[in-house]
Amino acid sequence: MLSSIKIVSKTRAVFGGSRGFKACASQTLVKQGNFDGDQSNASCTRRMSGNGFNVPPSAEFVARVSGIATMCKLPFQKTAHGLDAAFVGVPIDTGTSNRPGASLALCNMNTQKLYLVPKPGRSEILLFLLFRHGPVGLIHVDAHADTSDMILGEKIGHGTPFRRCVDEGLLDCKRVVQIGLRGSGYSPDNYEWSRAQGFRVVEAVECWHKSLVPLMEEVRSQMGTGPVYLSFDIDSLDPAFAPGTGTPEIAGLTPIQGLEIIRGCRGVNLVGCDLVEVSPPYDTTGR
Repeated sequence: MLSSIKIVSKTRAVFGGSRGFKACASQTLVKQGNFDGDQSNASCTRRMSGNGFNVPPSAEFVARVSGIATMCKLPFQKTAHGLDAAFVGVPIDTGTSNRPGASLALCNMNTQKLYLVPKPGRSEILLFLLFRHGPVGLIHVDAHADTSDMILGEKIGHGTPFRRCVDEGLLDCKRVVQIGLRGSGYSPDNYEWSRAQGFRVVEAVECWHKSLVPLMEEVRSQMGTGPVYLSFDIDSLDPAFAPGTGTPEIAGLTPIQGLEIIRGCRGVNLVGCDLVEVSPPYDTTGR
């Protein structure tokens, strides 16, 4: 974490006793408190725009592997007091039916900078949004529909969260889209239940060899102005690009399409989101 720096000269400063650096045009030393010659405390922020959002320190000044491993090196805070939004890491494998390992994702943060929420927790998170907003729309990006009623004899598992969400009245079913579905199924039409609820199902084969920008225009129209939850399973991406997951399925989305989906959510009334099933033991290259 960036705490303070010592001003040595107009173009040189020392961060936490480490070696000096030069301030560049895109980096600004912002005064905190009173200037006291060479001893002034200042924070170092990248002035990419004039807005008030938290901005991570530049890698020109702070090594990415140093300090507390937060998402994109954003400021760390012990509580949510005063925050409008935050990234929260939940390292568990509860409810996994295939390869475990997602509980280790946060141990890998110094290099990966990824956070996840376990799949079994999705329904609990949506229950909280329900309390604040009423039933929400859902953009679900995944290789699997996660609408099974039971998994290994249990009602709560990583393959059941959206069945439970419907049971609990957490979703506005006419504003639900599932993107990238493919792979292992447990019935002749594994997505029949989703369609019966009014979900829009976009199978992976419908996404092959094309940009998803037009799709996301339709999704934004479907979501309207109501509250929306985004749930992104890393196995939605093809394992050629993202092998670090417990349930890999071939013929998935590309990283470009993943970014098109995320960027396509701009303007949607997002009230929460998750990234799930990141499992570092299966990503030997750290990609």
